[in-house]
Amino acid sequence: MTTASVLSLPFRKSTHISISDAIRQYISKKYDQHPEMFRNDLEVIDNLRRDAVNVREAHPSGVKKLQTYAGQLVWMGGKFPIDIGADFSWYPALGYHTERPLVQNNLKYELMNVLYNLAALYSQLALSSNRSSTDGLKTAASWFSHAAGVLTHVKTQILPELRMDNPPDDMDESTLESLIQLLLAQSQECFWQKAVTDKYKDASIAKLAARVSDLYNLAGEAAMQSEAISSSWIHHMSAKHHHFAAAAQYRAACDCLERRKYGEEVARLADAVSCVNEGLKESKGSYLSKIVTEELTGLKKRVEEDLKRAERDNDVIYLQPVPPKSELKILDRANMAVARIPPQVANPYEYLGDHAEFGPALFSKLVPFAVHVAVSIYEERRDRLVNNNIIAELETMTEKLHSILSSLNLPGSLQALEKPLGLPGTLVQHADEIRQADALNRLQRGFADIEKLRSSDRGVFEEGKALLATEHEEDDRLRKKYGTQRWTRPESRADPSPNGGAKLWGQAAEIEGYFASSTSSDAIVRDKYDSVRDTLAILAGSDRGMLDYIPNSRVAEIPESLKPALGRLRGAYSDVLRLESRRRKRVEALRSKSRADDIKQEILAEAARLERTYPNTSIVPAHFEDFFEKRLDSLYETDLEAVDKENADQEKAVTDVERANREFEAQKRTAGDKGTREREAALQRLDNAYYKYKEIVNNVEVGRKFYNDLSRIVGQFRDQVRAWVNERRKDARSLEDELSMPPLSSLSINHTPQSPPAQAYQAQNSYFNQPPPQAQARQPLHSPAEAQIQSWAGDMPPQQPKPMPPVAPVANMGGMWNPEMGITFGQGSGSTTPQGGQQRGKPPVSGTWDPSGGIRFG
Repeated sequence: MTTASVLSLPFRKSTHISISDAIRQYISKKYDQHPEMFRNDLEVIDNLRRDAVNVREAHPSGVKKLQTYAGQLVWMGGKFPIDIGADFSWYPALGYHTERPLVQNNLKYELMNVLYNLAALYSQLALSSNRSSTDGLKTAASWFSHAAGVLTHVKTQILPELRMDNPPDDMDESTLESLIQLLLAQSQECFWQKAVTDKYKDASIAKLAARVSDLYNLAGEAAMQSEAISSSWIHHMSAKHHHFAAAAQYRAACDCLERRKYGEEVARLADAVSCVNEGLKESKGSYLSKIVTEELTGLKKRVEEDLKRAERDNDVIYLQPVPPKSELKILDRANMAVARIPPQVANPYEYLGDHAEFGPALFSKLVPFAVHVAVSIYEERRDRLVNNNIIAELETMTEKLHSILSSLNLPGSLQALEKPLGLPGTLVQHADEIRQADALNRLQRGFADIEKLRSSDRGVFEEGKALLATEHEEDDRLRKKYGTQRWTRPESRADPSPNGGAKLWGQAAEIEGYFASSTSSDAIVRDKYDSVRDTLAILAGSDRGMLDYIPNSRVAEIPESLKPALGRLRGAYSDVLRLESRRRKRVEALRSKSRADDIKQEILAEAARLERTYPNTSIVPAHFEDFFEKRLDSLYETDLEAVDKENADQEKAVTDVERANREFEAQKRTAGDKGTREREAALQRLDNAYYKYKEIVNNVEVGRKFYNDLSRIVGQFRDQVRAWVNERRKDARSLEDELSMPPLSSLSINHTPQSPPAQAYQAQNSYFNQPPPQAQARQPLHSPAEAQIQSWAGDMPPQQPKPMPPVAPVANMGGMWNPEMGITFGQGSGSTTPQGGQQRGKPPVSGTWDPSGGIRFG
């Protein structure tokens, strides 16, 4: 908007949306609380948005509406995630796409637009102020400063947290910087105008004007980097820059006159004339408003009159040397305009409350979203600590223990001697457990589930990879079609954007590695199962089957010499079993303790304490780091210490078993092996199969969890690929349309109609009536044919004209035109031909060209 000599920001427009529906749906899905608890808050937030987006007039009542809605949005940012599920649609206010809305599921985007409209309202209030009075100028300057402050807050606080790859054109960093400097320049201009009205000293007014010029210059430089600032605004900023540079030098010259520095006065007035002339150049093309042009013209007239007077007085009376511009002292600056962020924008929390300006904070009884995130973070850390640092270590020790016992043929060697006939009691217990668990079918179902999950994950991943490959092929085809110099966008695999091709192809390679690793692990587990499947089938069968599998010992009694060693080995082995049983109970107790570890009430109390301690700070999960550390230490430090103790106990127990087993084996060899080897080996195979089954069950559960987690990863990967490919295709269509447009050079302005009207030529009589001078340099004349050649060859490098040697005049060649003849329209009565005389057989014609006579060459 342009009124008088200042600019104001237009409002951004939005479409109606029920934000309460998105909030209600989100609460029902993500929170433990019911949406009906917040019915009143949901109605209020819809009303606040409706009032805010309907602010369309420059009235002070709109300030509170926009500030209140913005303050509640800031508060809600601590309760909900940025992508709450509401598609906010806003139309740009500046640029060339003001009829095309940008839709984003982004609370920060909504807040950014509301604050932009608040800045626009401040600028329009400044524009509507009565700037003909001192009070009105102070009010306008304050409004402009507040508008600049709001946009500064948007640029420094909101834009970095926007989480958008490409922010709106009229709210990117360059555009915001230009608008901030423009608003500050207009605020400073109000102070300058007040100083002129109040008749301040010329030196003070010069300092104020110089600063106005600087600010307009900064605004114009930033506007050149923006794609949304229009050419008329850029010309306006440039004209204002030169205008106030001239005004500053003029006031400095007046100060020089007062201080009797007449030579410097002349120099500054001359520089002021130069500056104002530069400003008037911006008026070409009707870019400037009428009043800006009139102000420049009036200033120029006044400065030129003073310059004539000063030069005359100095030349006749004072005779002081006029210094060059380079020797003039640079004018001091007096900055009065400051970007003032309204406290309601900078610290909205202070204005929320039952009796505060913005009213009570909405959804205050809803647990903050950061708290939910913090709970998730704590649970993840707790599970990682318990499962990886404690339970996994204990299970690794148990597997190592079983491996050592198996290498010692325990408990098979003991059972073969202690129970030479029938089935040992521990073996019967293991067989009952296998049967009750339906072990074979359970493992088969687990393998089938893993295969199904892997296939599903692989299908989703391959879909994403296929989209990447297709986009890569499309990009290569278009690059080959248009050439690398014209198809300028990055290649698919090298797109550096945050969620671009480089990142996605890297993710694809990483996920491929996951699949390769998991496939190898699955094969290892399968081989492990195949190695014990037949033995597990015997355990899962009947007791008669096991009796048939296990041969009876031919020795019915234990030799007396072997009994002491057997007793010591049995005691050491029983210690190992007690150690393993105690460890198993510790693991189960730890898992129960972890499941019962509910942190919600404690973390809510901690969040309330943080809100009371830091009322102006949004709660984020990082605030709970100390709380997490203290709680994990207090609950699980003893369990972590127990791991080391378990390891020491196991080392001692294994040492005792190995020593007892060596003594037992030595005594057994002395007594002689009398038919116990086959029974010992069979019992050991069955015992090993039982523990291998337990290990495989654990492997299957780990695999199932892995593929469930991987499904989320590949799903996110596919969705990101879809979004990126759609964006790339949209960009490709736009770039294709741009490259398919005819070049501007084909829109030739040199084309001449075949039958031009006589009036068009008669308007050029002053040119056509002049006889061509004989020694005149040849001018580059373009015929329509030449113009067409230039249009399709617009991409060729320009050819420099080569010097031509002088060519002697030639005689008339039967009407054939030679370029050295030039173009002559008719012949005046006194003109001559290139040969120096009249054309033979042609009577002289008058100086007025007759269209019916055509154009004669030569």
